Amino acid sequence: MPGESKTAGKGSGAMRVFEENIRDIMNRPGEMRERSRTIVLPEKFGEALAEIPAGSELELDVRLESVHEGILVSAEANATMHAQCGRCLKDFTTPFQVEFQELFAYTPTEADEYGVHGDHVDLEPPLRDAVVLALPFQPVCRPDCPGLDPESGELREAGAAVAADVDLDPRWAALAGFDTSVVADTVTVEVDPGAGEHPGSVSK
Repeated sequence: MPGESKTAGKGSGAMRVFEENIRDIMNRPGEMRERSRTIVLPEKFGEALAEIPAGSELELDVRLESVHEGILVSAEANATMHAQCGRCLKDFTTPFQVEFQELFAYTPTEADEYGVHGDHVDLEPPLRDAVVLALPFQPVCRPDCPGLDPESGELREAGAAVAADVDLDPRWAALAGFDTSVVADTVTVEVDPGAGEHPGSVSK
């Protein structure tokens, strides 16, 4: 575009994909605008076992509302999460959705986390925070994933996983074969109605 510097840093140019122009609703309380668009992430969101990789498409639905203090942004993002199962270490993908709402103040104070910059708001910081907080710390490929066998390193069978999960503490192993029916038999006592009378007592 004429007048636009072509020497801008790669990072700053990439981050502009998250900007929303608010010139038409600035300082007009009650005005609202909605917009849906697809963003190709210039860099990944997330760390460790789960992330939205760079180059992924992120569907963003945004509602911009003009209020006295600034611009209230409500957004919903949909993408595909790439993760490694925390149990079996298998790589998998799954749909991912997150929502956030933030106020971008015209005159930010220390209490305001985000502010209006000129005639736009930058959605990258709150979007990144929302995504990172929503990504699972220990993702699983499926709820009943049995995980890996600690000895062989191979994927365990579902039944084996259940058996391993209920292994008894060695300190209680001696009680494993204890027959509770014996206890029930030993505590079942029949009381003789006359057992309380002493020998030689005379009934009146």
